[in-house]
Amino acid sequence: MDNDPIEKFKNKQRETWTLGNFGDMAVFTTPVAGHLVRFARVTGGQAVLDVGTGTGVVAITARNLGAKVTGLDLTPALLEQARESAALIGHHDIAWHEGDAEAMPFPDGAFDAVLSQFGHMFAPRHDVVVSEMLRVLKPGGTIAFATWPGEQLIGRMFGLNAKYVPPPPGIVSPVQWGDVSIVRERLGNSVARLHVERGIMGIPALSPKHLRVFQEAKTGPFIQTVKALQNDPEKLEAWRNEMDEMLGEYLHDNVVRHEYLLIRAVKV
Repeated sequence: MDNDPIEKFKNKQRETWTLGNFGDMAVFTTPVAGHLVRFARVTGGQAVLDVGTGTGVVAITARNLGAKVTGLDLTPALLEQARESAALIGHHDIAWHEGDAEAMPFPDGAFDAVLSQFGHMFAPRHDVVVSEMLRVLKPGGTIAFATWPGEQLIGRMFGLNAKYVPPPPGIVSPVQWGDVSIVRERLGNSVARLHVERGIMGIPALSPKHLRVFQEAKTGPFIQTVKALQNDPEKLEAWRNEMDEMLGEYLHDNVVRHEYLLIRAVKV
């Protein structure tokens, strides 16, 4: 058995995103994918990499514009959903790769644009994934990604989950990618012309509990949280009560509003 904590974490991530049926949740990120691809100024003929492609909504959106698209993800089950969705439209030429965002199987400068929608942020070593994303990007190419601000709903949900089920030692919170000052520091002098934009992703729900129960059935991190707390019913109930209260703050007109952050820069 591999005792490397980083590999253990990645194996756990792969297992987590295999649970449930994330495709049923990912459909709500489809408008965000459209926003990200437009924000990144993707055009036909460009070589585009989608890091942490998941169910492929960004990759397929870029392909719809005529880009030459590659999708990379750690989880085979998500890639299978991506292939099925692409085939449904007739896109059989997207290159889907099972692989690690911290060790990408691509040569230096292979892509005109490197994108990620809520994907790269889950890599355990943020300096490594930044280095890899920039390595495979051509000079003058665009790096662009969507993340969750820490002070908004998803960032707060990550924090709540960590309160009840602490992450492994040494793993930095993914919500740091929602802090523009931290992102500027991570990208450093490797990029220029950094731009920031925000948007809203809405998920219909009749009550906070409706959405929370849906997430517990469909989304790996929620499934894992419930699994970790199942032997402590009081703690599980407390987590659910806090989650419902938090979701209720963002529920308006039967829609839970998730604010996201887009960042774009050009490699120097």
